[in-house]
Amino acid sequence: MKSMYFQLLLLLAAASAAALLAFWGLNYAGTYAVERYCYNSDYIRNRDQSYVDRLQSYIDRNGLESKDAGVLLAWVKGQKVLSVCVYKDDKIVFDSDYPEQEMWEEEIEAYEYGWENFYPITFADGAAKVSIMGNYAYQFYNYAMLGAILLSVLIFLTIFLLGIRTKMKYISLLSNEIRMLESGSLDYRITVRGRDELGSLAEGLDCMRESFRSLIDRETAMMRENQRIVTEMSHDLRTPVTSIMLYTEILKKGKYNSEEQMREYIEKIERKAGRMKHLTDHLFEYSMVTGETQIVLEEPDSFKVLFYDLISELCSYLEQRGFRVEARLDWPRCRTRVCTDYLTRIMDNVASNIVKYADDGEPVEVRAFQDRKLAGFSFENAVRQGGEQAESTCIGIQSVGSMMEKMGGSCRVRQEDGRFRIELLFVSEEQLEELPKD
Repeated sequence: MKSMYFQLLLLLAAASAAALLAFWGLNYAGTYAVERYCYNSDYIRNRDQSYVDRLQSYIDRNGLESKDAGVLLAWVKGQKVLSVCVYKDDKIVFDSDYPEQEMWEEEIEAYEYGWENFYPITFADGAAKVSIMGNYAYQFYNYAMLGAILLSVLIFLTIFLLGIRTKMKYISLLSNEIRMLESGSLDYRITVRGRDELGSLAEGLDCMRESFRSLIDRETAMMRENQRIVTEMSHDLRTPVTSIMLYTEILKKGKYNSEEQMREYIEKIERKAGRMKHLTDHLFEYSMVTGETQIVLEEPDSFKVLFYDLISELCSYLEQRGFRVEARLDWPRCRTRVCTDYLTRIMDNVASNIVKYADDGEPVEVRAFQDRKLAGFSFENAVRQGGEQAESTCIGIQSVGSMMEKMGGSCRVRQEDGRFRIELLFVSEEQLEELPKD
């Protein structure tokens, strides 16, 4: 993951490098343009000529001679020129850089310097030549450098702000998407960009959105399932209640032919009441299981230690009820974590389901098996034909499935060709760390 601080430093470095490179190029181009304008044109000569004209007017007004150094120096100081040299008879008679020198004794070949321009001028004591050096291009160089600095700063700010603008647009996008989530649009996917802190935040928000949506979907499905169960349970309870009321009315009015018929009606009332109790017990258990939000799993232990007594008791109970049990238990060589209270309820439901619906003429097969990272047991039996279907809502099986899910396992049910099979799969120890911790 690239930190935003690191990205900001990279952006600053890139903007600074671009600004420096732009300053170098712009300054070079400005200097080249100034030199081309000033030195490859008549600009310098025209400026020199204007100062020469001023100097000539000054000389004429004051009747100056070529050796009036003090007066000439005063004029130079009043002008925007760097230096003035006066040549007479190929000798320097005045140099503003050395104003105290009265006479230059060495002769100067005035025309040997190509960069120096000489202009004729007339003093009171005769004709002379003057060379004027002015810093005319200085202000242009300053303007060029100032323009390069301003443009470089502008380039730096543009690059930096464009880089920041990308992040700001992303933050604004996330803000809009969060507002959409607040309005309840959980199907809208959060945009994830980059691998920095903002990308991690967006990914976390999207995971939270998925969790909320899954939670709402589960709650909706549970609500619908509960409504279905209540509706079907009401229908299943209405039938025995109607029968009980009918037989009770018959007994109250004495509309039976014999004592044997009376006992038959009483037995039917008892069976119907037992069926109602069975349904209400399962409904109560289902409501208890679905209402529990979390459970605490016990410490991991081997399958044989955890299930030996429970399986043995279940097999003994079925044999006492007249069933033949074929148990082939190759105990899985792994450990798991369970909730003993849930295990007891699950085994009771399995035993009750077998007793009520299994054909006691066929054996009940109990197997232990291991399926990848899951291990568990299967119970298979033949379905009794023509028996009274007391549990049409299958609420007992749904309670088993809910309890298995809360222990991290699963319940698989299959019914075909007149046989019923239920598998209880528990998480082996290798997969326990992947479960949510309570």
